[in-house]
Amino acid sequence: MFTADHISLRYGARPVLSDVSLTLARGELVIILGPNGAGKSTLLKVLTGDLQPDQGSVSFDGSPLARIPLDELARERAVLSQSMGLNFPFTVFEIVRLGLEAGRGSMSRAEVLRLLPRALKAVGLEGFEGRLLQQLSGGEQQRVHLARVLCQAWAGKPDGSAFLLLDEPVSNLDIRHQLQTLEAVRRHVTGGGGALMILHDINLAALYADRLVMMTEGRILRQGAPQDVLDRSAILDVYGVDMPVEIARNSGRPFALLSRPG
Repeated sequence: MFTADHISLRYGARPVLSDVSLTLARGELVIILGPNGAGKSTLLKVLTGDLQPDQGSVSFDGSPLARIPLDELARERAVLSQSMGLNFPFTVFEIVRLGLEAGRGSMSRAEVLRLLPRALKAVGLEGFEGRLLQQLSGGEQQRVHLARVLCQAWAGKPDGSAFLLLDEPVSNLDIRHQLQTLEAVRRHVTGGGGALMILHDINLAALYADRLVMMTEGRILRQGAPQDVLDRSAILDVYGVDMPVEIARNSGRPFALLSRPG
């Protein structure tokens, strides 16, 4: 379990996170919503250990995150950041294999390499192993990096219990591949892993999340089951947009109705 306890962080004189507490457990998909500048990515970086908070603490399975060796942490959690630029002519195989090497623990090399085609299939890129990353579309590149992260998680924890920490994993994807990505994360969680994801699409978040976390101005405004969190007043408070919310008959989940302002 990841635990962020009363986290506060400033960039210079500007507060970015203010007294934020959050837990992330295995078997749960947590999705963070909020406008640009709400502190979502900063909170994720604190949970990954890339940023140290000014106040508060972060722990993983009861141990302070800062005391866990990086190679051990790489086997416990895999991270997909917003920016993943590469200027070298790597093939898809080589990129995804980076995840295998980062997460490999007691598995043999042969066992690890068998995970690669499984990950590419999960993101709809079967047969892309020999393609150069720079020759792919932006959405295809994003899916390659998701396959890398999946491989790292599977290699690090063969029992399926690793955590995925994903910052806007569907931002460049069409709706088909958005759903495919979210289904891959859902399967990982159902298999015993944990996942934290930042999304901007309110309805996708409500459809897939076990727990929604709504952030604004560096703090958590609401968190809980989608049907308990997402309503018209919450959207107005967080985004400043008036959007009616209804309940879908087929899923029992809330969905926001989009209309033109005025």
